[in-house]
Amino acid sequence: MPSPETDGRIDSDLHDGIFRIVMNRPAKKNALTIAMYLALTGAVEQAEKDPAVRVILITGAGDCFTSGNDLQDFLDHPPSHESSPVFRFMAAINRAEKPIIAAVSGLAVGIGTTMLLHCDLAYAGTNARFMLPFVNLGLCPEAGSSFLLPLLAGHRRASEILLLGEIFSAEKAKEVGLVNAVLDDSQVLNHALEQARKVAAKPQASVRLTKAMLKKTNARMVEATIYEEARLLIERVGSPEASEAFNAFFERRKPDFSKF
Repeated sequence: MPSPETDGRIDSDLHDGIFRIVMNRPAKKNALTIAMYLALTGAVEQAEKDPAVRVILITGAGDCFTSGNDLQDFLDHPPSHESSPVFRFMAAINRAEKPIIAAVSGLAVGIGTTMLLHCDLAYAGTNARFMLPFVNLGLCPEAGSSFLLPLLAGHRRASEILLLGEIFSAEKAKEVGLVNAVLDDSQVLNHALEQARKVAAKPQASVRLTKAMLKKTNARMVEATIYEEARLLIERVGSPEASEAFNAFFERRKPDFSKF
């Protein structure tokens, strides 16, 4: 079995109808590898098929949600088609019929923030920090965020988050609608579990029907955007700008985009 300190893993357990999925690589701030994306997708699909599962809860091990992609793993195994592991995970959380709740502590970078757009409820600790660094890396938005974030936060605030690619606070995440509430860090998981128990106790056909109705209006546009972003992201990974951004990251220097 892989060690969370090295390869990382995705843990899961089921109690009282709540299927908890834990991104477990704390030594690397739960940075996600290809193998972890595959495991995440498998966990969501397992939860969807299991009649004993009433609610899905996603969280991270230690004091971090996820710092996003493991950049070395990302470069070693760049997404090359729409069925690449990272895109399969995005599709899985977008299509999930059961309610998904997130408990966010520490860093929520890249996919750590964009996956919240597909969660039905989300809660953050006071020290949670969010970031969508796609432009900084010479890439483009992912997981339907170019459509969902303006829908949630408005065009100007979405532009600020996506174009500047700066870290923002849990309070701002609440202000723009990414999370429902901000709690003391020690209470985030317990609060998310309590909300999950409330949802799990409801009539499940009604819960899933309500979720489907909430998503119905934009469902086709969201799915189309996810695939369009995936196509563009695949192109951007091989771009000179992305190459400069990644080289600068590994060389611990500021990137120079003046030539592009």
